Amino acid sequence: MAFDIDKFTSTSVSVNWNDLDFDEFKRNPLPESTLRALRYMCDVEYHTVCYLRDLLVTPSHKEEEVGAFMTMWNREEFWHGEALAAVLAAHDVTVDFDELKSTRLKLGWKDRLDPVKQTLLGNIIGKDFIAVHMIWGATNEWSAVAAYNRLADLEKHPTLATLLKRIAKQEARHVAFYATQARDRLARSKKAQVIARFALKNAWGPVGSTIMDAEEVTHVFGHLFAGEEGRREIRKLDEHVQRMPGLQGLTIVETAMGKYGVAV
Repeated sequence: MAFDIDKFTSTSVSVNWNDLDFDEFKRNPLPESTLRALRYMCDVEYHTVCYLRDLLVTPSHKEEEVGAFMTMWNREEFWHGEALAAVLAAHDVTVDFDELKSTRLKLGWKDRLDPVKQTLLGNIIGKDFIAVHMIWGATNEWSAVAAYNRLADLEKHPTLATLLKRIAKQEARHVAFYATQARDRLARSKKAQVIARFALKNAWGPVGSTIMDAEEVTHVFGHLFAGEEGRREIRKLDEHVQRMPGLQGLTIVETAMGKYGVAV
């Protein structure tokens, strides 16, 4: 089924949490390990604008549907960050711009060179770059949906679970766009399949791993995906990728988790 970009843009809204009982966090506060995971997720959501910045210098921004999607995607991800920041604030954990800025500054030359790198890659690869962008985005969003749903199920906190399920529902719409685009573009181009396979196998990492300390990556994904149920979720993520044209047999999520010490 084709993705209806007009319906997506017309129905895009910020995630709502004003109707939720945040006083429940005072009566039933979240444990430190969960707050640490939420802080990671919050920072990653707020960094979406940097990913958008990098992609606006690639062939992707010239595609009308992709451009419209990325505009709404960035907006929705920002509000996910705001919602998670509100949960953290209810536990006296403040997320402010200066801290986010310091995280970006800590990346140094790597952050400043990312748009240049994307420009070069886009110019070298050409239009097939968009297929790589789409499958990369789909993989990230599949993992985001799994992460939010897993945390909701693990914590079973009524207020948090409701909020995380709302965020996951919006992330699922992002998945639908990315996956539809990726499948169509990969099916049309063997070159795109080869490039996408190489990029995913050699460069993909868990969402946030390019901006966060390795120990935080290990904590968050270990917290979310340890145990038999977590292992099943990881393998499901790889199965989504494997169903794409030309990407059969890839185990990028399982491999990446192993790199960060999450046993699969």
